[in-house]
Amino acid sequence: MIVVEVILIIMLFTLFAYSHTWLASIKIKRALAEKLGNKIAFYRLFYNASSIIFFMAFYAVSPKPDIIVYDLPFPFDIITFALQVLSLVGMVWATRPIDLKEFIGIAQIKRYIHDEYNVDGPDEKQTLKIEGAFKFVRHPIYLFSILFLGFRPTMTLFYLTMYICVIVYFYTGSIYEERKLVEMFGDKYKKYQLQVPRLIPYMMSFHRKLESKIDSESTPE
Repeated sequence: MIVVEVILIIMLFTLFAYSHTWLASIKIKRALAEKLGNKIAFYRLFYNASSIIFFMAFYAVSPKPDIIVYDLPFPFDIITFALQVLSLVGMVWATRPIDLKEFIGIAQIKRYIHDEYNVDGPDEKQTLKIEGAFKFVRHPIYLFSILFLGFRPTMTLFYLTMYICVIVYFYTGSIYEERKLVEMFGDKYKKYQLQVPRLIPYMMSFHRKLESKIDSESTPE
């Protein structure tokens, strides 16, 4: 019975993740833009709101096996909680270079209201800001979210299953996200990919050696 519940959790989360990724695809946005015209400016806000609703639906219908995987004793529970708070601070730090109005979809609606929205241009106005947490990993919000969700004094089987699904989804999502970023920023982002790791920070000297190796291999003799 427990195995069935775990499989059902994974299937439901996969359904949520697929819908979330599908709605974010450039193909869907372009198809809707052809029908809606400049009203596609409202899509970003709709996407974010629908993502929250879909996740709440997943959580509501998903089975929740309450088997305790571990329950940390004092003082390890306090230490873990402190690390969770630090990871939350890290998430706030990671969002500093991001224009939250663009991310949420408010800026797009403002441009639509002022008749400044360009349906043929990018929906979200982005600039490649390699600063703050983005100097250490390419997806710091994913990293700190994983840490925040993982630092739990008490872990149930339901939460552990969902946590593993989230890690897989974040990593997979980062791949699709970077494809769009390469299309948007070209060689500048490709160089950034060589210099900075995806999710796990490590020594920058390794990146420089890797970049030098790739440059030397691509240079004709």
